Amino acid sequence: MSSSTKNALHLTRTILGLFKLRIGVMIMITALVGLVVTPGPFIGWYKVIVMALAVLVSSASAGAFNQYYERNTDHLMARTRSRAFVTGSVQSSSGWLVVMAVMLTVAVAAAAWVVNITSAVFVFLGAFFYAIVYTVWLKRRSWLNIVVGGLAGSFAVLAGAAAVDPVIGPLPFLMAMVLFLWTPPHFWSLAIASEAEYAAAGVPMLPVVVGTHRAAWVVFWSTLALAVTALLPGWFGAGAIYMVGALAGGGFFVYKAWLLARKPTRKSAMGSFFASLIQLSLLLLAATVDSLVN
Repeated sequence: MSSSTKNALHLTRTILGLFKLRIGVMIMITALVGLVVTPGPFIGWYKVIVMALAVLVSSASAGAFNQYYERNTDHLMARTRSRAFVTGSVQSSSGWLVVMAVMLTVAVAAAAWVVNITSAVFVFLGAFFYAIVYTVWLKRRSWLNIVVGGLAGSFAVLAGAAAVDPVIGPLPFLMAMVLFLWTPPHFWSLAIASEAEYAAAGVPMLPVVVGTHRAAWVVFWSTLALAVTALLPGWFGAGAIYMVGALAGGGFFVYKAWLLARKPTRKSAMGSFFASLIQLSLLLLAATVDSLVN
């Protein structure tokens, strides 16, 4: 492989990382799950694809804005100091703001034109809550930052549900609630593992504000609330496959959060963090399979 090809591939990976596409793809999947679990006739592949891409592109624009806004402070943490705007591999010119704004505008407009207005509003709110409410307003001001910021994932579920039926029913609403409750223990587990870095960077994440021990217990109780809430869809149409996934994933996450609460170390915190990813993956997969089978 020539050096020019390697450089091109490196630049491509750098720019893709700038838009946080791994997170964007996960958010897009939650939107598709919201669509699948919502009762109603199939809306057609064209609308499904447009809705999914609208969520992905809007999420990518918010992810890029997050890195642009924090480009002068990301060097304070090991997990963010290699980002493109920090290293200078991508110049942080104001032109990027135009690109992000165009991406969000196109995504919302496409959702409104092809799908419906309600779905488009949720697409916009997901990006707005992550880029503005979380990144600009709350991240450096309050430990509630990630709690409110967690609504971004919930809005993705609602965007998918609204594509089928603009009047949100109990099942997709509960799935959105599950995403809302999932975000805090997921991120606080990581914050406990990186507590020293957040403290040095001046970011008031929960373990920085209340201490690692108390934060670990908050993670446990919030995980327990998540696991219980994840079972509620069983009373509103979710079938056995979903319930098995909810029980298995929720039980595993609660167990790892319990270990974290009993002994809050970096190892147990990362164990809880990875358990949250397993729990969400199992839940989304089970919800999808359950809806397709039933």
